[in-house]
Amino acid sequence: MSKRPSVAIVGSGFSGLATAIGLKQAGYTDFTIFERTTGVGGVWRHNTYPGAACDVASSLYSFSFEPNPRWSRPFAPQPEIQAYLEHCVEKYGLAEHLRFETEIASAVFDEESGSWCLTDTDGATYDADVFVPACGQLTRPSVPDLPGLESFAGTAFHSAEWDHDVDLTGKRVAVIGSGASAVQLVPEVAKVAGQLTVFQRSAEYLIPKPDYGHLAAEHWAYRRIPGVLKAFRGAWWAIGEAVNPALVGNWSNRAREAYLAPVLLATKAQLRLQVKDPELRRRLTPDYTIGCKRILLSSSYYPAVAKDHVDVVRDGITEVTPGGIVTADGVKHEVDVIIFATGFQAKNFVTPMTVSGLGGVDLNAQWADGPAAYLGMAISSFPNMFLMYGPNTNFGGGSIVYVLESQARYIVDAVHKLDRTGATYLDVRPEVYDAFSQEVQGRLSNSVWAKGGCTSWYVNSQGRVTNNWPGLMSEYRRRTKHVALTDYTVVGQSRNTNQKEAS
Repeated sequence: MSKRPSVAIVGSGFSGLATAIGLKQAGYTDFTIFERTTGVGGVWRHNTYPGAACDVASSLYSFSFEPNPRWSRPFAPQPEIQAYLEHCVEKYGLAEHLRFETEIASAVFDEESGSWCLTDTDGATYDADVFVPACGQLTRPSVPDLPGLESFAGTAFHSAEWDHDVDLTGKRVAVIGSGASAVQLVPEVAKVAGQLTVFQRSAEYLIPKPDYGHLAAEHWAYRRIPGVLKAFRGAWWAIGEAVNPALVGNWSNRAREAYLAPVLLATKAQLRLQVKDPELRRRLTPDYTIGCKRILLSSSYYPAVAKDHVDVVRDGITEVTPGGIVTADGVKHEVDVIIFATGFQAKNFVTPMTVSGLGGVDLNAQWADGPAAYLGMAISSFPNMFLMYGPNTNFGGGSIVYVLESQARYIVDAVHKLDRTGATYLDVRPEVYDAFSQEVQGRLSNSVWAKGGCTSWYVNSQGRVTNNWPGLMSEYRRRTKHVALTDYTVVGQSRNTNQKEAS
């Protein structure tokens, strides 16, 4: 390369901003962040439902290089997280690199030039040496294909596309789903709805959420006493790291529950104390090993569903009628509003983009058996493309922001090596890619997500765990410390590198 590498980043959530800040701090300024909406924030811009908040402590769910002593609570609400990301854009001078209202429809690698050509939905094209899809796992809402849904006479919307024009006061509301979003929004909806019915596919493990409004003295300490915020961050990191062995290890389910006994005791105690009705407690009791689904934090969900005007239904939905929902037991539930808290298309890491690599190979075709990427970032035959929050980079315990910082550092190192060597592109070697995929799936085959007896978004229809990492956060940080050029086919290298760089 005769010039410094250019980089195209798709997405302006935590992933895209982490990459952009890393590039800028390393002295690389030829990058563009493409964002399909009118502002930054990604999932934290789109999810504005009542009660939306972080369920990872904000001291850890933030960039380590940009601690925030001003969080109003240990678990920050959505508007504060959105404001934090906007603050990062301003502080690190990213505004000039942002291209809003530009949705990338396709990306094609040109082997002759060694660059990527991106085309947006309006037909405009953009070239870049390095392509970073930072779309994330939780971008595209997933709405179940329920028979008769199109006939519903009321209002229906997904929690990630909240219709703020709809007044729920006194309405008969249905919430379909009982996962992380539902646990946050149900208590808020229950305050205003005339009747609320929660359609639950399976119960969740809930532990009390240690959340409260920070005192002025705490804010003073965070600002004035060196190391206080860092200590809190380290404590929450250690808690997550302590949970992970029981989730990823080749343990029996009984051993997992024994190891997580304090967590399990907290879930059972909270359920018994907050739900007095034995029948409702039975419906809210999970029937799978703890950790098989994400362990949720809430101190308000159980009191909400225990209210007289709230019902929890476990029978499956058979159809939607103009007036409501029919379940497998034949009961017709009359509702005015349907809210889908049904998660996201978490296995479509780049959808709806189409991505073509060497020889025109289509990424979706290569992922026919399930998505995979070396270290969750690199894919053989897709040179100079590095995913953020790609396959097998999620954790059962911990913060994804910690992982994103690791990935941003790796991507910046890849750009640095392209720059220093003069190489046209890096393509992860097929044998390295395949060996890594086999290692990951072999380790995950004994994890709680594969053996815990539940159905979750972590696992695809073939039983492959596609979203989660098979080890600890510290292992991922270590393995992504730098780009080992021996893992890649280096094409067009024009300058020598020393042994340290090559490794």
